[in-house]
Amino acid sequence: MAQIPNQLYSVTATRQLDKIAIEDFKIPGYSLMSKAGDAVFKVLQNEFPLAKRILVCCGAGNNAGDGYVVARLAHKAGLDVDLVSLTDVSKLTGDAQQAYRDWKSLGHQLSRITAELLDHVDVIVDALLGTGVDREVTGDWKKLIDQINNATTPVIAVDVPSGLNADTGDVFGVAVKADVTVSFIAQKKGLFTYMGPEYSGRLFFYDLNVPPAVYKSVVSDAALLDWDNLKTQFVKRHKNSHKGDFGHVLVIGGDYGMAGAVRLAGEAALRTGAGMVTVLTRPEHVSVITAGCPELMVVGSGKGHIPQDLLTKIQSIVIGPGLGRDSWSMNLLAQVLQTRIPKLVDADALNLLTIEDPARDDWVLTPHPGEAARLLELSSKDIQQNRFWAVDELQQQYGGVIVLKGCGSLIRYQGAVADVCPYGNPGMSTAGMGDVLSGVIGALIAQGFSLAAAARTGVCLHARAGDLAAQQGERGMKASDLFAEIRTLVNPG
Repeated sequence: MAQIPNQLYSVTATRQLDKIAIEDFKIPGYSLMSKAGDAVFKVLQNEFPLAKRILVCCGAGNNAGDGYVVARLAHKAGLDVDLVSLTDVSKLTGDAQQAYRDWKSLGHQLSRITAELLDHVDVIVDALLGTGVDREVTGDWKKLIDQINNATTPVIAVDVPSGLNADTGDVFGVAVKADVTVSFIAQKKGLFTYMGPEYSGRLFFYDLNVPPAVYKSVVSDAALLDWDNLKTQFVKRHKNSHKGDFGHVLVIGGDYGMAGAVRLAGEAALRTGAGMVTVLTRPEHVSVITAGCPELMVVGSGKGHIPQDLLTKIQSIVIGPGLGRDSWSMNLLAQVLQTRIPKLVDADALNLLTIEDPARDDWVLTPHPGEAARLLELSSKDIQQNRFWAVDELQQQYGGVIVLKGCGSLIRYQGAVADVCPYGNPGMSTAGMGDVLSGVIGALIAQGFSLAAAARTGVCLHARAGDLAAQQGERGMKASDLFAEIRTLVNPG
């Protein structure tokens, strides 16, 4: 087994890799299929060592062929094997037909699909559709997938859970909800965003010993971020350092009733290592923010004016947390957009942007799907169903660096494919988490990170902190629970 690779591919690119391996490097297709089936069976043995009886569900094409290999290997290992097929096996061709014949040569017959069968096996192997599906799953395919999902039996998906769009992470009406997915040759980008992580379960990857040269002529479609690599940017500080060495962040927001948002963003910036943080908010909120976090410098502005001398002292601006949408809010945003100071625009500041706002290279925009939908004049459903397209479109229209938040957050900037964050958990689905992320990224910008590096590192830092905080339980986790974890993560070993 290989480590999950950083390069992520589309279905089309994956098929190109297969073709190159078979045609240019003369690797027999059945050899790759046999290795794939062997990989799945090894994972089955390791993850479910007590399994005695398995059910393999096959469709058509090479995904089914992988399933027949798994069934054959399981039989030879002494397991009881049932195999069901949703296609006429006489219509199987090529390597899949060969895999079927090798399995049948052991004296096997196809089993009938019954609810009792699904409930009385120890593991179900999903080899129905793989990457071959490109439309809504209906008929007998939907019926069987529903039966698999309604069973209490653990499921291993071969390459991709059947019914999952391997390019987008969307579901074609219905999809197998796997406990484990074993993927081959190339890791598919849809497994890491939107519904992909929910349906894929634990991921295992095998390159099937394909030569590295195979990958040289096919460009990857996305890149998986790696915290172990990113955290090396946090180097030890010099002993004679002072606060001015680590940047000054200006956090703007906190309209009536929303003082907590700027407080969270400001404290997150401090915990990420910014030397100084000033919060500009409603005058009524100055005392409560100062009392709650005396390390923050707090400035009140009743008319939405930013003191010019303050703008000369800062290295980054975060605008949006609790900003509101009234004239006070609009005045502040207008002043920020007149500067060339590196800036992060989030929350209500995003909602105040207009489609006519020109693209610019001095900002990071961090929309959630709803905000992204407004920026592109679409629906949230449109955004979620093709997040990779959406983040590309946002970057083209608005420039700078785009962070499309959500399960499998995406980061996109000019000259690079989309980055995907593989960290985070449902416990982070609570108010204030986005404000903390804004403060984290703003602090990194102030400390000298490029906008792209600040976004990539900040998103992963925030998500990893959430994962550490969730060790005490996802339910009931607060945004401020991340502060201690952020401080730990920015001070690696």
